[in-house]
Amino acid sequence: MQPYPDEQLMQLIKDKQSFALRILYDRYVRLVYSYAVKSGAGSDASFAQDVVQLVFTRIWTTDKGYDPSKGHFVNWLITVTRNITIDQLRKQRKQELLVSFDQGIAELEQTSLNARNELQEVVSRKLLKQEIEAAYRYLTVNQVLLIRLFYWEGYTLSEIADRNREPLGTVKSRLHQALKMLRKHLTPEGED
Repeated sequence: MQPYPDEQLMQLIKDKQSFALRILYDRYVRLVYSYAVKSGAGSDASFAQDVVQLVFTRIWTTDKGYDPSKGHFVNWLITVTRNITIDQLRKQRKQELLVSFDQGIAELEQTSLNARNELQEVVSRKLLKQEIEAAYRYLTVNQVLLIRLFYWEGYTLSEIADRNREPLGTVKSRLHQALKMLRKHLTPEGED
């Protein structure tokens, strides 16, 4: 026979006798733990451990506690365990929804940021091209042709020299002068 019946232990717990909680814990921890594991948390041991802790914390802190006139202690304990397990499962699902929602927001923000960056890059390239073309008016026809062939069409300086039947040094010098002129007219006001 057990040294203390469950009803007596519950009365001692109401009187804040911690040894009674230890005895009750040792007596029913496996039952509460196995119920929490089988309830839908799967193999998540930490979930079941949390439920066990919450059940025995509730037993220690509750004012109502177990009423022997309403049934057996084990049935009351299983009801408390079931209620806490359901609360924890709901809390877990809510947390998972919040995390997935937050991840969705982050992905949406990243997509939006990428789209904005791409748009800025396209606009910047178009503006730069327009500025360069506007600055072409300061260049000679040969300098404009050289820049187009070298930078936009991908010819090497040697290929351009062969194509125009000019010495490579002349082509290099013309490119240097053209870039110097472009730099002068593309530099924003106040920068030098």
